[in-house]
Amino acid sequence: MNVTGHTRRPASIRDVATAAGVSYQTVSRVINGHPSVRPATRERVLAAIDDLGFRRNATALALASGRSRAVTVLTANTTHYGYASILQGIEEAARAASYSVGIGVLESAAEDTVAAEVRRAADAGDGLIVIAYDPAGVRALDTAPGLSADLPVVGVVETPASPPGGDRPWVWTDDREAAYQATRHLLSLGHETVHYVAIPSSTRRTSARTTGWRQALKEAGASEPRPVQGSWSPAGGHAAGARLAADPAVTAVLCGNDDLALGVLRALHEAGRAVPDEVSVAGFDDAPHAAYLTPSLTTVRMDFTGLGRAAFALLHGVLEKSAQVAPRPVSVPELVVRESSGPPPARG
Repeated sequence: MNVTGHTRRPASIRDVATAAGVSYQTVSRVINGHPSVRPATRERVLAAIDDLGFRRNATALALASGRSRAVTVLTANTTHYGYASILQGIEEAARAASYSVGIGVLESAAEDTVAAEVRRAADAGDGLIVIAYDPAGVRALDTAPGLSADLPVVGVVETPASPPGGDRPWVWTDDREAAYQATRHLLSLGHETVHYVAIPSSTRRTSARTTGWRQALKEAGASEPRPVQGSWSPAGGHAAGARLAADPAVTAVLCGNDDLALGVLRALHEAGRAVPDEVSVAGFDDAPHAAYLTPSLTTVRMDFTGLGRAAFALLHGVLEKSAQVAPRPVSVPELVVRESSGPPPARG
């Protein structure tokens, strides 16, 4: 506070420009390390920055780049563990790069709804990240290039059956391998087969998680039960678990996410079927509650936060023209064995 009792406002980029006797564009070039500034001019600007206590901020960076330094994430969900963790990773990486993040929620997969959200995203920032784990996200990812050809777009997708074509930027975790590992683990304990409670697929095609489950069964020569279609929630898992609990032949269940597994565990408990003595259960994602269930949940750990960071890093590279645009997988899934899986009951 100065002697008149008024709080001094922070120095602006134009204050620095006036003190150094240069244009604000020159100041922007200096704070962004642009090479086309003469050394003497650079020293003058840096001295003015020190004298005025100017702090590099997003506004200055935006002036330097001619962009808003804002990106938008389109997603159909902000609450489920995987989605929320991806958003966290994007926000962390964006903040470190002095970008702001806006979120557009896709309320449905209807063509007009998706198109409106994509247009809003194009108007709001420099680039777009689409979490395409559901039909709405897939449609947005497919729609965006046609609606705004100049808008850089990065997709967060399920494991593609083959690397995406062209040079379109995508990131993904290996859901197929994760489901394969979990199924192999249950089979290795001696279970004759593994039943599967599936999350909704992002498209009409078979999901990567279902593909990995089937591959493990086929390699082991195990029978393939019909998947039980679940939702994303514990309630969906509970309904599926009640059906499975009624079948005495069911001794192992793989769930498409940990929330489904939570519901399956409850349904088995209500049916008097002990876990893992009578039925083994494995989840997917390693959500925070998985380690604290009773019994603690065997699951596959997926680095969703890292996936979000990687998605922003790829988009940032496109925006800054500092990275090659290429599809990339992110991290290897890790099987976490806990109390909910064990050998099948002995035959009487």
